Amino acid sequence: MPEEEEAATAATSADGVVGLEEPKKMTREDWRKKKELEEQRKLGNAPAEVDEEGKDINPHIPQYISSVPWYIDPSKRPTLKHQRPQEERQQQFSSIEEWYKRGVQEKAISTKFRKGACDNCGAMTHKKKDCLERPRKVGAKFTGNGMAPDEHSQISLDLDYDGKRDRWNGYDPEDHMRIVEEYAKVDQAKQTLKSQKLHEELASGKLTDQASSSRKWDDGERTQEQNSEDEDEDKYADDIDMPGQNFDSKRRITVRNLRIREDIAKYLRNLDPDSAYYDPKTRAMRENPYQNTGMVPEDVGFAGDNFVRYSGDTVTMAQTQLFAWEAYDKGSEVHLQADPTKLELLHQSFKVKKEDFKDKQKETILDKYGGEEHLDAPPRELLLAQTEDYVEYSRHGAVLKGQEKAVARSKYEEDVLIQNHAVRRPEPTNPVEMSTVRTALAAEDMRLKQVEEMMKVDERKRKYNSLQEIKEPTEEEMEAFRMKRSREDDPMANFLELGQ
Repeated sequence: MPEEEEAATAATSADGVVGLEEPKKMTREDWRKKKELEEQRKLGNAPAEVDEEGKDINPHIPQYISSVPWYIDPSKRPTLKHQRPQEERQQQFSSIEEWYKRGVQEKAISTKFRKGACDNCGAMTHKKKDCLERPRKVGAKFTGNGMAPDEHSQISLDLDYDGKRDRWNGYDPEDHMRIVEEYAKVDQAKQTLKSQKLHEELASGKLTDQASSSRKWDDGERTQEQNSEDEDEDKYADDIDMPGQNFDSKRRITVRNLRIREDIAKYLRNLDPDSAYYDPKTRAMRENPYQNTGMVPEDVGFAGDNFVRYSGDTVTMAQTQLFAWEAYDKGSEVHLQADPTKLELLHQSFKVKKEDFKDKQKETILDKYGGEEHLDAPPRELLLAQTEDYVEYSRHGAVLKGQEKAVARSKYEEDVLIQNHAVRRPEPTNPVEMSTVRTALAAEDMRLKQVEEMMKVDERKRKYNSLQEIKEPTEEEMEAFRMKRSREDDPMANFLELGQ
């Protein structure tokens, strides 16, 4: 660093004028020492560099920020003063003690004219051209009478951001003392009235048993004041009880109603790691912790959250809510929380009607088709005793081991009658009918080919269909049309097109 000081001294003339000569170039050895010193300062092994104000400079600050350019003043040491707020450039704001004057200025009115005052009224705060009083025939400057008081002028405040938004700005704390004194007078009047009432009762003989307390009253009035305050507080002690708390006005303590100590935590009911899982975040244990212990869920104190969720009236409540949603979608104005009685009666009536409809439908089908004797028949597997699935049944027919074979069902709707048909048309078995259907199918194929050829022709050159004779189609032609009609929703339609 001596080389920098010599360069700075050489760049400054004897008259104190800063020159524009560049500092001498550092040697390689000096540059290496400078870098080593910077590394030691960054590691904290060497003391930090000090600026001209005696403050430490952070060694991690880049050099182009801390160093002053040589062409400005090479004699200055590294500093951060130019990075800090400049006091001469900072805006000055009003202090917290300054505020507007309150009330009217109380000063004696001058009895003689003062130099520089208004010629019309004699006030010092304005001139004659700015006077708002009635122009006098002879001004106060010449008469010396009727001098007007000086106007009340407020100071100009320049508040900062917080000062403009301070709700207590300009508040005088002495104003609050008037309120304190007012309440003190009220309390003193209350104590005086209580004292007079007590002395009157003692004089009338109503409080003969409390004669000793009268001496305590005369000896120390402070104790009686404290007791009266306690009585006032006890009067409102019962109104401040909150859920989960109990306020005792005698002991002045608050007791919280905690859980019963006999309750066992869920995770302590079964310490086996392979038992029911306990979620500490939601504090839920859905499975039964006593599942593998042989204990009946009805006999234990806790059988899992799922047992509580699917037991009692929970299922009934869910079914009622589902019925309310379905009824609302169909136009019934019912709601579980708004009108539960109406919903319950409607649900019961619906269940009765539903059971009656099922019984009536079952009786109608049995009367029409018969087969009531087959309803009580055992399963086909038991009758034929021919199945490859191993299933064990109990004496009542319940499955003990294995699984019954599922009945194959189609995803398409069965026995659905369309186009106002009452019954399904049976398949033709007569040879004459079969030949008629084949003729109709051949005619339908020809019609489809004609349609394809017509669609290839330009629409302006097509023939008019109105010139042809239109007849009502026969049943065979309608059947051929249905058989040849392409159905987009048929999953086998693509395979038929590939086969053709």
